[in-house]
Amino acid sequence: MSVTEPSGADAVPPGHPEVSALIPIVRRVVGSRVTDRTVADDLVQETLVRVLAAEGRVEAGMLESYAIATARNVVASMWRLQDRARRNQHRVVDLRPPPTPDEDLLAREEQTAVVRAMARLSQRERELLLAHEVSGRDTRTLADESGSSAGAVAAQLNRTRARLRVEYLLAVEGAEPPTDRCRPVLLALSSGDRRRQREVDADRHVVECELCARLSNPLLERGQPRDDVVRIPIRTDADIVAARRAAREMAARQGFSSTDLTVVATAVSEIARNIVRFANAGVLVIELLERPHAGVRMVAMDNGPGIPDVERALADGYSTYDGLGLGLPGARRLMDEFAVASEAGRGTTVTMTKWRRGGRP
Repeated sequence: MSVTEPSGADAVPPGHPEVSALIPIVRRVVGSRVTDRTVADDLVQETLVRVLAAEGRVEAGMLESYAIATARNVVASMWRLQDRARRNQHRVVDLRPPPTPDEDLLAREEQTAVVRAMARLSQRERELLLAHEVSGRDTRTLADESGSSAGAVAAQLNRTRARLRVEYLLAVEGAEPPTDRCRPVLLALSSGDRRRQREVDADRHVVECELCARLSNPLLERGQPRDDVVRIPIRTDADIVAARRAAREMAARQGFSSTDLTVVATAVSEIARNIVRFANAGVLVIELLERPHAGVRMVAMDNGPGIPDVERALADGYSTYDGLGLGLPGARRLMDEFAVASEAGRGTTVTMTKWRRGGRP
C-alpha cells in the first residue's frame, strides 16, 4: 500500500467529491488557528474523517457549514487537551501555591496533604528524607552513619521520594486506593521503574482504574524521566490527534522516512479511533527500539467489551462502522509486526511494531 505525506486529501476515499471540495476550506479554518504545519495536517485529517462519518446525516447544502464547525471544534478540543495537561502538573517538591484570592486556603490544603503524605512513610524513611532534604546531609555522610554505601542511600532516597509523591497526590485527591494493586502500580510509575511496571501490569491497571489513570500523568512527569517511552491516554477525539502526533515524533527520532512517518501515524490513528468509538478509555504506549534494529513499538490497550472473533476482525474488508475502511486489517498491513489479544469484558491489546527501512529484522 502506498502512503504519502498527509495533505488532507489522503483522508478522503474516492467517491466523496463533496467532501473533497471542502479540503481548502477546512485547511483555511485550521490554518488560521494553528501555525504548526504538522499539527494542522493532523487536525485537517481528523476533521475530514468526522465529516465523512456524518456525510449521510447532514442535510443537503449544509455540509460546508458542518465542516467549518467541526474544524473549529477539533481545534478547540486540542486546546482543551493541552490546557488540561498543564493544569494536571501537580507540584510535589515546589509547594508554593499560585497567586489566587484563596492563597491561604490553598496553602493550608497543600500543607495538610504533605503532613498526611509524610505520615504514610515509615519512621526510617522520614528520618532519612528529613536528614537529607532539611538538614542538608549528603549521601556519603548518611551512609557512614548507617554502615551502608552512598549508592544504597541514594537508592533508598529515590524510593522514598517516589512513595511520597504517590501519598501526596492521594492526599490531595482525598482518596483511598480502591484496590490492593493501586499503590504498587502508582509506586512503579512514580519511580520510573519499567521492570516493576511490567511486573505489576501497570499499563493495563491504569486503563481499568479511574483513580490511577488520573494520577498517572503527574507521577510520570515527576518520576525518573525517560525520553524513549511516552504514554497517551485515549478517551476523546482530541486524544487521537495527540496520539498520532506523538507516534510521528517518536518515529522521526529514529530516522524514519517521511512516507513511513505517515504510515505510523495512520496506523496509530485507526487503533486510537477504535478505542474512542468502542471503549470507555484506553492508553497508547509508544517505545523506541534499538535492538535488534532501530524501530518503534506501539501498544494500545483499552477496557472495552473485547473482540468476539479476532481472526474475523483481522480479515481484509472487515469493519464495524463507516470510517476510512482501514480498521485492524489496514493497520496490520501498514506494520511489520502486528498482534491482537482480546478478552471478553476486559478489553483489547493491540501491539504494533514498525522497523526503520534498511533495519527490519
